[in-house]
Formats: sequence, C-alpha cells, structure tokens
Amino acid sequence: MINMLERENYLATVKRTNPQWIPVRLVISGASRKELGSEIEAVMARHPLLFPNFEQGQIDWASYVFNTNYSKEGTFTDNWGVVWKAEIDGLAGLVLKSPLEDWAALESWRLPDPLTLADSGPADWEARRRDAVASRARGEVVVGGVPHGFMLMRLWYLRGFENLMMDLATDAPHLPELIDLVVEHNLGLVNQWLEIGVDEMDFPEDLGTQDRSIISPRLFHKYITPAYSRVVESVKRAGVVVHQHSDGYVMELIDDFVESGRDIINLQDLCNGIENIRDHLKGRVCIDLDIDRQKVLPFGTREEIRALIEEEVRTLGSPEGGLMMICGIYPPTPPEHVDALCEAIEEFYTYWW
Repeated sequence: MINMLERENYLATVKRTNPQWIPVRLVISGASRKELGSEIEAVMARHPLLFPNFEQGQIDWASYVFNTNYSKEGTFTDNWGVVWKAEIDGLAGLVLKSPLEDWAALESWRLPDPLTLADSGPADWEARRRDAVASRARGEVVVGGVPHGFMLMRLWYLRGFENLMMDLATDAPHLPELIDLVVEHNLGLVNQWLEIGVDEMDFPEDLGTQDRSIISPRLFHKYITPAYSRVVESVKRAGVVVHQHSDGYVMELIDDFVESGRDIINLQDLCNGIENIRDHLKGRVCIDLDIDRQKVLPFGTREEIRALIEEEVRTLGSPEGGLMMICGIYPPTPPEHVDALCEAIEEFYTYWW
C-alpha cells in the first residue's frame, strides 16, 4: 500500500531507508512536443501517473515560438556575454562566440549579479521563494540549483572549447582567477537557495563524451573537483541533498563525484554500462539513472524497451531504495515508443515493494 507523500518517498530513496516506489521523471523536450504535437499529448494523457499536471491543448505547439537560445531564429547573447545559435527549435543552442577568447578581455569583463540576473533575463528570487512554499505545501521535494553547465562547461562557454583545453593542458596563469570568479557566482546562487530553504541542490553539467571524460581524470581532479567542493561545502553543512548530473561516459570521474559530497549521481545507462554503474555506485550513493535515448528508446521494439527497464530495476534497485530514474524525450523518438516506456515504468516502479 502506497501511503508516503512524494517528498517522504523521494528522501527515503536518497537515504536508502525503504521507500515505497522508484521516483521517475519523464521530460519531453520542446523539440519533441513541437514535432509530435497531438500524438505525444495523447500519450501523456494516457499516463497521468507520469504526467500528473498535464492538460491537453494548453499550448499550440504548431505555432509556438521558443525564446532565448532555444529558438533557431537569429542568435542570442546571454548575461555572461556568450553568443548562442540554436539549430533546432526546442533544443539548446551552440556557442558562436565567447567573451573571453582573449585573456586580455578578463580585466574589463564582469560577472552577472546572481541576485538580479539569471543566465538569460532577470532573476526573480521572490517567484522562486513562492514556488518553494507552494511545493512544500503540496508535499513535494523543494529543489534549487545552478544552471546547466555551471563549472567546466561555463569555463569553455567563456573561453571557447579549444582555448580552454589548451588552458588546462598548459596551466594557463589566468585560469585559476577565472575559476574563482565562476565559483563566486555559483556560491551566490547556492546561498540564495539555502536562504529560501530547499531539500536538494542540483549541480548539472555534461562531463563525458561517448566513451571517456571530456578532460583527463588528472586535470579534472586538479582543477574541477576543488571548485566543486568549494561550492558544495555549504550545501552539505546545511544538510541539503546534493545532486550531480552529467551526460556522457563519466566512470573515470565517479570517485571524485562521491568524494566531493554527491548524494545523488545522475548518469546515462548504456553509455556508462549498467553493470559498471552497479559495481561502482550501488550502495555508495543514490543512482539517478538516465534511461537510454540513443538506441533502445528511439529505435528499439516495445519488448526491448520493457526489457531495458526491467534489467535496470533488477540490477540497480533494492528494497532499501537508492534508485531513481529519468528519461528525456528527443527527436526522432516516436510517440508509440514513449507509450511503451510509460507502460514499462508503470509495471516496474513498485517492483521491489
């Protein structure tokens, strides 16, 4: 019998103190919403357990205009001075120009003020406070976080990818100064969220390619782990759950994640290997498993999708908890595959109980 509130079950999953179901989130990208329209809405309507607040027809996706760097029309300059260009409506764009391509620009460049400016547009901390109060009243987990790409990715947004790789390889003298500035900004965000009062702080960025980390474990340990630890320290002192997200292969970095205080690690399943994840993480932290969106979900059969979910639940789950799941839906995933995924999750999300 399920009688826990969402927040209670979520925290029991994280702490491995016997939850009643596996928390699962399905996130359908704006690109898929626009591409699939009423077809994907029909799937969402059939699965209210996974889309509890969904109402059909709220948005006319055929004529929807995406803003900032999610629109393929034109370019967009964020509050850091980075110029972006999206190639597909509903998916984040790519960096066209970085403000610190020349280190000489660092002297006059200024951080956006985290109290007044988000990455794009103004920062409305009062609205975030109201949302937190409302979530808490509904028995939901209250989550704060820094923007996706908050540290290593931020450095390459600001310097350009090739420049940053050379900076790391040659111990560029200005690099520690830039890292300090980015840490300072992130601490400003963290302090605001802690003042509001949250259950969890999310630290998302993509650190892996398909088969290895973007930078060597040695350089990651030298430059990035200390910066992570400085940002996370106050979160851990406050007793708030720390969630780390990374796409790509990150098994080389796992020990650094754990040692710098992560309570939840969100990583991709087939890219990192289900058995690898079990051997390195099960029982050490809560695994937030990112369900495959490269092979099985877009191109597999209904039976293969079900088999993947069953294998992951059996291999990584336990009656004590420690497993949650998330899946992002992107083109070219067809609606019938999303329906198969929903059915498999609904079958197995209470498997251990």
